[in-house]
Amino acid sequence: MAGKFEIGKRSNGEFQFTLKAGNGQVILTSEGYKAKESCLNGIESVRKNAGDEGRFERLQAKDGRSYFTLKAGNGQVIGQSQMYADAGGRDNGIRSVMENAPGAAIDDTTD
Repeated sequence: MAGKFEIGKRSNGEFQFTLKAGNGQVILTSEGYKAKESCLNGIESVRKNAGDEGRFERLQAKDGRSYFTLKAGNGQVIGQSQMYADAGGRDNGIRSVMENAPGAAIDDTTD
């Protein structure tokens, strides 16, 4: 089963997308966007940048858990992962974004 982007609304009314792997697990979450069009542009940016491993920044939280961000060519963060127990899990998450994002369908739950 292929991955998909889900567009939803936050409690403050902003639009947000998540990228889910084929198994339904969330692998990337966006910031909040005031307009749906901006959210859609964010999805296109993920599709464009996910194939470049250099766009992923591997990070570690203060509590020792690992996570990553995906950045656009201008350095702006497009999305962030969940927290992983270790670097191996984080690296698997990066591979999953690289595999799922380019061809993922969009499921808009705001309509």
